[in-house]
Amino acid sequence: MTKHAYIRAYMAGIFTPALFLIVIMAAYCAIRYIYNLPIPIERVIVFPMAVVPNLWGLWNILYVAFFAQRHLSLGLYGGALPLLLAPCGYGIARLLHFPIPDVIYGVFPIAFPIGVALYYLAWKYIVGFLNAELGIA
Repeated sequence: MTKHAYIRAYMAGIFTPALFLIVIMAAYCAIRYIYNLPIPIERVIVFPMAVVPNLWGLWNILYVAFFAQRHLSLGLYGGALPLLLAPCGYGIARLLHFPIPDVIYGVFPIAFPIGVALYYLAWKYIVGFLNAELGIA
């Protein structure tokens, strides 16, 4: 199973965010359309649905190509991804004139480190497991 290591790395990378986005979108649709809660995130949902899984896949390809042989921790490497995603997401929200509630700015200093820790754990255990199963790490 040594052929197409980068395709396998990409697939191992996109698994986790794609799975969670399906669950998040199902919950959002239930809340939005069953309970008529006015949360208009349709304008900005394209970013997490399209960019985040693809970036996870590309991030895992870069890890396999350049850092796996150097024994860099996959968890630390994956934990650095929010440092790229957060500014991109904020920029997209600003470009689309999406109103960001003030509470988000207050919660961000606490939520961002928690998000980084969750990314660390997801990359260390889920992506690491998939990389090992696919024989690329």
